Amino acid sequence: MLRGIDVSSYQSSSYDTDGLSFVFIKATEGRTYTNPKLAAQTKTARDAGLVVGYYHFLWPGNLTAQAEHFVSKAPERAGEILAVDWETTGDGTHATNAEKDRFIRKVKELRPNNRVVLYANRNYWLDIDKTSYAGDALWIADYVTAGKPRIKAKWLFHQYTDDPVDKNVADFASKAALRAWAENA
Repeated sequence: MLRGIDVSSYQSSSYDTDGLSFVFIKATEGRTYTNPKLAAQTKTARDAGLVVGYYHFLWPGNLTAQAEHFVSKAPERAGEILAVDWETTGDGTHATNAEKDRFIRKVKELRPNNRVVLYANRNYWLDIDKTSYAGDALWIADYVTAGKPRIKAKWLFHQYTDDPVDKNVADFASKAALRAWAENA
C-alpha cells in the first residue's frame, strides 16, 4: 500500500510530502472555479517526486463545458492522473449516473494519454451509482481501516480519513508500479 493525500485550496501550497507517493490536487469545480493554489501545489508535488493527480468537483449539467474547463486548467503531462469527484454539491444536488459517465468519457476523449478515475464515497458507489462505470479506476472514500473499504468493487485508491487532511492509500506494490500504471493510459 502506498500513502498519499488529496489537497485543495484549503491546504497550504507547501504541504508536507514526507512518506507520500502520490497526491490528488483539486483543479476545478463546475464550469468556472479554478483552485488558486493549483500551480504552487503542483510544484510541491512534482518537486517531491510524487505521482500527481488532479480532480474536478462535478456539478449537474453542462458536462462538455465542465470537462473542457477541467482539462484546460489541469496541467497536461503524461503519467498524471485525472479524477472526477462525484458527490453532493453545495446546493444539495448531484450529477446523475449518465452525467457522471458522460463526463468521464469526455475527459478521456479530451485527454487520451491520461488515466481518468472516479472518486465517490461509499454511499454513492453502493446506493447512487447504477452503472458502476469508473473510467480507469475507482477511488473510494470510506472512513475505515486504510486499504480495507467496505465494498466488493475493485478499487485502486482509498481515502480512509479526512483528519487532519484527506489521507489515501493506493493498491500498488511500489511508486514505480503506480507511475507505470499512470503512464500507460
